[in-house]
Amino acid sequence: MADENLKIEQLADLREKTEMVSQLLLNQLKGHLDTLRPLLAPRRILGNYVRSSVKEDIPDTDVALKRLREKYREVCGKPFALPAEFDENALADMDSRLELYPWEYSHEASNEREKKTITVTSPVKWALSYTSGYTVAQLREVLVGKKERRQEEVRQFLLNAIVVQLVLAKFPGVAQLLKDLRYDVGLDKCQDLGDLPFVTIRSSLPSFRPSDNTILAATRLSGVPAFIELIDFDDLAKLEDPLKTKIQEKLR
Repeated sequence: MADENLKIEQLADLREKTEMVSQLLLNQLKGHLDTLRPLLAPRRILGNYVRSSVKEDIPDTDVALKRLREKYREVCGKPFALPAEFDENALADMDSRLELYPWEYSHEASNEREKKTITVTSPVKWALSYTSGYTVAQLREVLVGKKERRQEEVRQFLLNAIVVQLVLAKFPGVAQLLKDLRYDVGLDKCQDLGDLPFVTIRSSLPSFRPSDNTILAATRLSGVPAFIELIDFDDLAKLEDPLKTKIQEKLR
């Protein structure tokens, strides 16, 4: 969508529609993940390292633990400042509830008159992890000293983010199922959180960031250096149906 002539009135209308559809997508995704929760439980790869009333033999749990330790060591340094090793007891009470966090990034918006750092949120993309004592936003505040640091919960946040990656890698059918539901699963690094990659889930519905002039005008009116990308409703008709695409490929 071209936005060179996007007026504030149009922006307000698009913003309202974007927030409404974004909430619909989020609620739908939460419902899907609630159904899939047993398939994404940490015990599916870590077995009895995670405390549970259910005892079952899970193969290769030591292999999964070794891989978890390797990945943890790769990311526990800056900016988290955590020890390179963790005790297995840190996994015992890992929460199996799934959490979706808004996907945010910083953008330097500028024109001939001003320059401003804007926090931009995607309306169609979220980070997936298990429930932690901190949210992504709270962890950012911890790392810059704006919020009390609880070492165990910082470590738990990292472990949770890594374990959900390992579960999805072990059981790729879950990602394929989400893809069939028009959600793409990927891995992305989050600004200000070092080399820690997050599992991300993105709707196939496209969004865009308008011009810096438009963003600066909007933030001047709101007084808040934050902006949400806009959903490109012009592209609704171009949305692909995974099943339709597969059938067309077969017929070709």
